[in-house]
Amino acid sequence: MMTTMGARMTTQIGLSQRQKAAVIVRLLLDDDQVAGLDRLDSDAQTLLAQEMAGMELIDRQTRDAVITEFCDRLESVGVTFPGDMDGTLAMLGARISDTSSDRVRQADAISGRGDPWGRICALPDETLIKLANVESVELVALMLSKLPVEAASATFIGMPRDRARAVAQAMAMTSGVTPDALKRVGLVLLQAANALPRPAIPTPAADRMGAILNFATADLRDDVLQVLDERDTGFADGVRKAIFIFAHIPTRIEPREVPRVVRDVDQSILIRALAASDPEDQAAADFILANLSQRMSDGLREEREALGKLRPKDIEDAKTEVVATIRRLQEDGQITLLLPTDDE
Repeated sequence: MMTTMGARMTTQIGLSQRQKAAVIVRLLLDDDQVAGLDRLDSDAQTLLAQEMAGMELIDRQTRDAVITEFCDRLESVGVTFPGDMDGTLAMLGARISDTSSDRVRQADAISGRGDPWGRICALPDETLIKLANVESVELVALMLSKLPVEAASATFIGMPRDRARAVAQAMAMTSGVTPDALKRVGLVLLQAANALPRPAIPTPAADRMGAILNFATADLRDDVLQVLDERDTGFADGVRKAIFIFAHIPTRIEPREVPRVVRDVDQSILIRALAASDPEDQAAADFILANLSQRMSDGLREEREALGKLRPKDIEDAKTEVVATIRRLQEDGQITLLLPTDDE
């Protein structure tokens, strides 16, 4: 054992730890097994390349000694950690809440350890527009250069015309920015975003009121909207846009998605909803039937005719149930509601 250890130490005289690392990487390159070198920071990659560039021949005995030492060190390792925040959060997976994960990434980016641009690109359009309207045009130009095209377009459109022109001119000077400068700009913007006041209730008031009125009776909904029109026209318009009722189905639902909605609604409830007598509700019923197979639509019509006279409350409850199903499918991402028209 002592003879072996002595030989190993003798063969490694003159090799630094970096050179030993270069030997291991060189051997792995022969087998195409090197993965994750891009996870090293730029300085570490540079040092590794420099060490490899300065080495020529390594004898077989030295090579074997380096491999043996490397394997011994691997065997002595009890547990390993990713060494960076993205890898750590990926390892934790669903065991950490989305809120906690978001906070950790944010703190990591602000501290300078992580990349701030990933956090900035994930900001909602409203926050990006606020930043674009208060930060210097040079910073905004760099931000637009880093954002995905959709987010950059929404942010650009959200700026006043004069400011948008100035930002467009400033973008001509973004090509020469260095990676370090870009990271510093990202940290500044991320800190500015965190300093923006956050509403205690994230959902806009008009959207919340519209969601409530979705399930109100038609007479109560009309009465509330009339009062809102008298006191705050802008708020009333926002509430109207947030409302989605049975009568809006023809203008807010794609024809191809009607069968998907019908599959999720109990047939007896659907038939009662189709029996609504209001002209707008009848138009919605005709739209639903027109976008089903001929056999299914004929069957539903026959069952609707066989119902006889229904209580208005039964029809209203059925329409509410259909709307609730559509909302649930939308929240689950299974269908997409079209934007409301100006007439709604």
